[in-house]
Formats: sequence, structure tokens, C-alpha cells
Amino acid sequence: MRKTLDTLISWTGLVMAAVLVAAGGLLMYASSFVANNVQEQLSQQNITMPAAAALETQAQKDALLQYAGQKMTTGDQAKAFADHYILVHMNAASNNRTYEEVSGEFLTMSKDPNADQAKVAELGQLRQTLFMGNTLRGLLLNAYAFGTMGVIAFYAAIGAFVGAAVLLALGLLGLRHARTAEDAALAPVVGARTIPQTA
Repeated sequence: MRKTLDTLISWTGLVMAAVLVAAGGLLMYASSFVANNVQEQLSQQNITMPAAAALETQAQKDALLQYAGQKMTTGDQAKAFADHYILVHMNAASNNRTYEEVSGEFLTMSKDPNADQAKVAELGQLRQTLFMGNTLRGLLLNAYAFGTMGVIAFYAAIGAFVGAAVLLALGLLGLRHARTAEDAALAPVVGARTIPQTA
């Protein structure tokens, strides 16, 4: 009975190890695919990270100095550029107003026949600038999100491979223990001597 239980548990562990190996392989492929795709898409945009001299605040330097002058190819670069360069310039141009706020103001003024047309034109330009900035930020942050998923998939693959190795070792030890239990059960039978019956 003990041998059967050990064998069953051991083979279950070996099957789970095989499943984890397959899952790890798929996760590693996903990680590689995402990383290559993000790099290819960002490289095609031909964006150069701002030079050190263009960084104005300490927050910008903390986030962007490590990438200064590099071609953008990673999700981390994309996030830093979106949050600490594009957004900073958008906020400076709009006095920290959002696209929605500027657009609403522009639409209201453009319907007023007495509105200052120069001001309307200025708001229209600012509205367009914020729209383009938000669009670019959204694309770059999507690249960052996919890049992050690729990193998570990579570490999940490593975890799957480690789990598979542990289950493989435990499964093999379990089979060895089942064989040892069988040998121990057979030993008394083999070693037993028949006692002659006396009349």
C-alpha cells in the first residue's frame, strides 16, 4: 500500500514538473516576443532621449539623466520620457490645465462672437499641442506596460523552471523511496525459514 501511494504521488509530481517546464517555455517565449516587439516599435519612432543640458529640474535629472542622448528602445525609457519630459512641457504650456479643460475653454470662446480671436487661436494651438502630447504619452506608456508584462513573464518563467526542478527531484526521490519500501517489505519474506512440524 505504501509503495502504491509513493508511486502515485511521485508520478503526479513528475507530471506537474513537465507541465511547469512547458509553461516556463511559453512564458519565456512571451517575454522574448514582448521585449523584441517593444524594442522594434520604439526604434522605428527614432526618438532620442533629451540631452543632459535639456533637463531643467532635479526630478527630470533623476528620471532621465541615465538615458541622456540614447535612442529610445525600452519601456522604462518610454515611461521616463512620457512622465518627466512630455508631461512637464505640457503642464508648463497649459499652466497645469488638462486637455479637457483647455478644450472646453476653447469651444466656449470659439462660440462667442465677441471673444478675442487672437486668444481663441492661441487656445486652439494649445489644445492641439496637448492633444498630440497626450496621444504620444499614451503610446509610450502602452509600450512601458507591455514591456513590464514581458519582464513579469520572464520572472514567472524562471519560477516555473525552478518549480519544475524541485518537483522533478522530489518525484525521483519518491520513486526511489517506493522501491526501497518494496525491498524492505520483501526482505522478511525472503529471509524467513520454514520451521518443521513435529508429530
